Amino acid sequence: MEPALQRRVQRYGWDKAVDDYERFWSAQLQPAQDRLLEMAALESGEHVLDLACGTGLVSLPAARAVGPSGRLVGTDISARMVERAREEAHREGLSHAVFERMGAEALDLPDGAFDVVLCALGLMYLPDASAALHEMRRVLAPGGRAVVAVWGARGKCGWADIFPIVDARVRSEVCPLFFMLGTGERLAHELASADFTDVTAERLSAVLEYATADDALGAAFAGGPVAMAYSRFDEATRAAAHAEYLASIAAYRQGEGYRIPGEFVVARGTRPAPEAA
Repeated sequence: MEPALQRRVQRYGWDKAVDDYERFWSAQLQPAQDRLLEMAALESGEHVLDLACGTGLVSLPAARAVGPSGRLVGTDISARMVERAREEAHREGLSHAVFERMGAEALDLPDGAFDVVLCALGLMYLPDASAALHEMRRVLAPGGRAVVAVWGARGKCGWADIFPIVDARVRSEVCPLFFMLGTGERLAHELASADFTDVTAERLSAVLEYATADDALGAAFAGGPVAMAYSRFDEATRAAAHAEYLASIAAYRQGEGYRIPGEFVVARGTRPAPEAA
């Protein structure tokens, strides 16, 4: 896929998903986001960058952690996600948190400006994840730390059939290598390849709970990465796709709801300080 097309799909797809994203995903993603923040160990007064910040599910607690003596910059490719994050920060009175629409692979930010860079479940969507990791390192001060979370192995994510189900009906161009970074030691390897040191990574098992079939469908189709492709479906296509997806997660049904397995990988690395002369 052409990188420019993939970025466009991401930009406008997440614009469409913004109204459903937190409703269907905030609780489900919280284990990965909480662990990412724990590994970041944010301190009062630090300057933090949150890449692919979405509606601010990680940005806002990070801003609270560093306090008004610190600074939080959130960036996302989706203008509507950025707008929503700004609204939430304003509502909470977090004037030291600012948000800008910006791609993660070429940051319009100065070298060495941040103590910490975060990226919670956004790196999988980028055409060039390696470029984004190098940008993270560039904008970190020496000794600064990067913490990244991605989805884990495909076989551990019970909702994974959403991608072929959608692609069979319309060319979605979402993220053809979505699970690559969560495979084996790939995420830790990519951080090391971007010249981070002291790299550590861990896997988290999770359960995505949905009270009804409609909620499970809303998360899969309307509130996530296939929202743009889904918006093109007519009613008959939607009905067929819904039935196929519910069949794919039937083993995880409990009563009227679903408990769908998931897995995350969270990794941390440090930008090394320059060696003394």
